[in-house]
Amino acid sequence: MAAKKSAAKKQSAKDEGPVKKLIASNKKARHDYHIDATYEAGIVLTGTEVKSLRDRGASLVDGYCYIEHGEMWMDAVHIAPYVKGTWTNHAARRKRKLLLHKAEIAKLAGKTREKGFTLIPLEMYFLGSHAKVVVALARGKKEWDKRQTLREQQDLREAQRAMRRRELV
Repeated sequence: MAAKKSAAKKQSAKDEGPVKKLIASNKKARHDYHIDATYEAGIVLTGTEVKSLRDRGASLVDGYCYIEHGEMWMDAVHIAPYVKGTWTNHAARRKRKLLLHKAEIAKLAGKTREKGFTLIPLEMYFLGSHAKVVVALARGKKEWDKRQTLREQQDLREAQRAMRRRELV
């Protein structure tokens, strides 16, 4: 009986598809930018970069993306050197090619030519055995936008606290 249950669990896990394992997230981007659209892109990596990412050695804080000659590139993203690497180790802040469909790249190229739009990486994760990046088409916030967003978040938090207190009484 127990064998049937474990076999059923294994089958249901296969049906769900690959598991998403978060490597790094750019929390500062949501504070500094209005996010208009997001796209999932693959990344071209070397062997030591993949091993370093499995150890969660990445930072997206200063990263940005750009389109050059019909290809999309991600630059200034820090992937720590692999600790057990030798002379074949990678450069920590090299530019990396992103993999998107041509139509998506053409659409993003047109949008980024408009005033105020930029491409920024929001999060990096493994989907199964493939490394992926969520790239956002974003517009920069003004200082008063940032203050207004913080005020709205604080008001929402206070309202939730008041509702919780009311439920306890």
